[in-house]
Amino acid sequence: MADHPALNLLIAGEALSGGGRDSHEVIDPATGETIGSVPHATAADLDRALEAAERGFKTWRNTSADQRTAILLKAAALIRDRAASIGEALTREQGKPIKEAIGETIYCAMLLEFYAQEIKRIYGRTLVRPVGQRVEVQYHPVGPVAGFAAWNFPSLNVMRKIGGALAAGCSTIVKPSEETPSAGIALVQACIDAGVPGDAVQCVFGVPDEVSRHLLASPIIRKVTFTGSTAVGKHLAKLAAEDLKIATMELGGHAPVMIFADADIDAALDTMTANAYRNAGQVCVSPTRFLIEEPVFERFRDGFVERAKAIKVGSGFDKDTQMGPMASARGLERMEQMIGDAKERGAKLLAGGERIGNQGFFHQPTVLAEVPTDATIMNEEPFGPIALLNPMAGEDAMIEEANRLPYGLAAYAWTKDSARKRRLAAEVEAGMLALDTGSVSAADAPFGGVKWSGYGSEDGREGVMACMVPKTVHEG
Repeated sequence: MADHPALNLLIAGEALSGGGRDSHEVIDPATGETIGSVPHATAADLDRALEAAERGFKTWRNTSADQRTAILLKAAALIRDRAASIGEALTREQGKPIKEAIGETIYCAMLLEFYAQEIKRIYGRTLVRPVGQRVEVQYHPVGPVAGFAAWNFPSLNVMRKIGGALAAGCSTIVKPSEETPSAGIALVQACIDAGVPGDAVQCVFGVPDEVSRHLLASPIIRKVTFTGSTAVGKHLAKLAAEDLKIATMELGGHAPVMIFADADIDAALDTMTANAYRNAGQVCVSPTRFLIEEPVFERFRDGFVERAKAIKVGSGFDKDTQMGPMASARGLERMEQMIGDAKERGAKLLAGGERIGNQGFFHQPTVLAEVPTDATIMNEEPFGPIALLNPMAGEDAMIEEANRLPYGLAAYAWTKDSARKRRLAAEVEAGMLALDTGSVSAADAPFGGVKWSGYGSEDGREGVMACMVPKTVHEG
């Protein structure tokens, strides 16, 4: 395996490390070993990044649409060319299977390709007025954007922070997770190599609260965008509100999966079992609460358990691996606490439930059934390789339970009844609903939630427009 890539800040187009800066050790979750360290930006570094972002905004917003499109398409091509090496480093830092890591990085290129073309589809409008009067609605880039990305999708989360902003004409400062830094650095470097000014796209690291407070305290930053937990999202939203910065918050979830008696049970099992343990369950849209209509509960339960037990867990570099390790020791500890609490309250452990070995952060794919609603795991996002299976009386009860929590990111349902699908689309409280499929994400479709799962959208046209502000021009 090649040496791990250099880890550095990218400020004003310059790679920075050392210099007496503090640093954060990067751990391989498959072995528990240190594989590198990423430097923390100093206060002076952050001030320099802010000054550069202000300069970069003036330059990038005035770059023609054709030029910006060409540059972003070139960046996407570079990301495709580098996807294997980016994916390898990503797997070493985060643990997911190498195929998933490379696929995630290629998806970043796809998203950037969509955003590049969307640059030419930013339309205003002219309102109807009497002769001699004119009113135009124009859209302008909001200004420098600060983005904060989570560790579970180290490539995609970063691209969602910088892609739409760059397409809109904004400059960006992104802070990837210190635990999984290499992919974010590589994506920002690809943009710079393609021709985005180094002042317009920058990458910093540091103690999260210190970096966020420093950046958001500056009037230079006009928007904040964040992927992560609801608790941290609320904190950042408060910081943004102090200066009335606009915000996009993609926060936690606890996705319900409604399995109706008329569903294609085998298709639902094959799709949703794989989804439940994808990335060791460390996915904000992971299907977690399975609400199964009583007539098919036992069949679905038994089929799910059989498939969960067959999942191959191992190193992300093993070609047969279907699920890698959890990303950190704290994830293992949270799983142990939640499973223990659920069992004490009467839940039935049908598969897994324990750590695998004592090297790295591996955990068994786990299934709990008949979990009472007062169990912690039924109310807080587990963010681990676990599925909760409960029998339900029928549609009304399933919708009520699906909407019970304050989260509303993704939801899933399996049914052949087209009228029911329309009812679910109207009544289920979620930013994204998947009917007879496990997919809730596409480059051209908005991605985001409601309630405690956040507000605003990434991806799609909405991901660009979220970085723009309207201006109405009245002419007499």
